[in-house]
Amino acid sequence: MNSGKKVLLLVGLLAIVAVASAVYFYANDRQEVRMLRPYDQALIAQGADVYAQNCAPCHGANLEGEPDWKTAKSDGSLPAPPHDETGHTWHHDDDLLFRITKFGTAKAAGLDDLNSNMPAFEDTLSDQEIIAVLSWIKAQWPEEMQKRHDEMNERTRSLRK
Repeated sequence: MNSGKKVLLLVGLLAIVAVASAVYFYANDRQEVRMLRPYDQALIAQGADVYAQNCAPCHGANLEGEPDWKTAKSDGSLPAPPHDETGHTWHHDDDLLFRITKFGTAKAAGLDDLNSNMPAFEDTLSDQEIIAVLSWIKAQWPEEMQKRHDEMNERTRSLRK
């Protein structure tokens, strides 16, 4: 085999490895291990601590968010929304909430130019801690809201299958 064919073969193999790696990491990133568990007392206790340390400074100790959270700040970013029933957190499925918390709003939305103050916690919190804090937030919602959120999650999961 001449050197030109060897180079093409090597490039082809590298391309296959790159595509396979991307598929693996994308699929691994989207595993359904993110199911929130607002009924798991140990998990929500952990989540309360994680929330107090990492989320309350922006979203409020009582999930109330920043004042006037729907109006953009002078820099164009939106204030931190509430995570209680007055906000929109419960309108998003578990997977999106996880991705927003782990990767930040801009990356989770796939919009690099999105002006958001929501930091990525991928280097600060473990996946378990992210699930814990989101489970704690959900545990604070009224029962009817939790039920509606569960139903939305089921619809979203059935669409992904």
